[in-house]
Amino acid sequence: METNKLKTISNLFEGKEIRSVWDSEKEEYYFSVVDVISALTDSNNPRHYWAVLKSRLKIEGSEVVTNCDQLKMLAPDGKIRLRDAMITKDILRLIESVPSPKAEPFKLWLAQMGSERIDEIFDPEKAIKRAIDYYRNRGYSDDWIERRLKGILDRNKLTDVWKENGIKENYEFAVLTNEIYKTWSGMKASEYKAFKGIRKESLRDNMSDIEVALTDLGEIATRELAKKHKPQGLKENKKIAKEGGEVAKTARNDLEKN
Repeated sequence: METNKLKTISNLFEGKEIRSVWDSEKEEYYFSVVDVISALTDSNNPRHYWAVLKSRLKIEGSEVVTNCDQLKMLAPDGKIRLRDAMITKDILRLIESVPSPKAEPFKLWLAQMGSERIDEIFDPEKAIKRAIDYYRNRGYSDDWIERRLKGILDRNKLTDVWKENGIKENYEFAVLTNEIYKTWSGMKASEYKAFKGIRKESLRDNMSDIEVALTDLGEIATRELAKKHKPQGLKENKKIAKEGGEVAKTARNDLEKN
């Protein structure tokens, strides 16, 4: 836990400050519950308000309270103290439980988001269009977007092959992905993100064209090698992932020599 990297998110919740801590291992932000309660209510004592709400949620058997952690955060008096904190998903669930007019806009937003995602289940093209619009709004060209979407499809083809070869757990997919990255770039995905200065953002969205091409090459090579040799389990698939990464590393070395 990067407890020394305390951040204050400003201009959120109508200008209220929401303290947060970044967990680099889980790649999650933890937000101060009391700060969120203060922003969503008119309570003069948000800590007491949260204590009463927490007690009520416990009686109701809410998992939100169960998922609450205590993390060190900077207090107004300049000292570091333990404070209740939640990740984004649980903070959004907490907002649903806050009976305050200020929370209503957030609840309406969450309902709208949920409605849009359900619509996308019935019509997946809407999800694709949303992704395209998002990338266009960020200034990416249509050629880049086309390559990005193809890269996502190629990535899914690789994970499908891994599943056929006995890979089931999320951590196993992460291990194999890191093996490819580490072999051709010298860094795991999390280290690559740190090198790029990003956290929850997509790593590929912040890569150069060459970096994306090398990443795609490593994954495509791994997929074809896995289809041919049919390795089973994490240990065997990890060897194949390293071989796929070596293909991308060779291409990188050749490119740098030229």
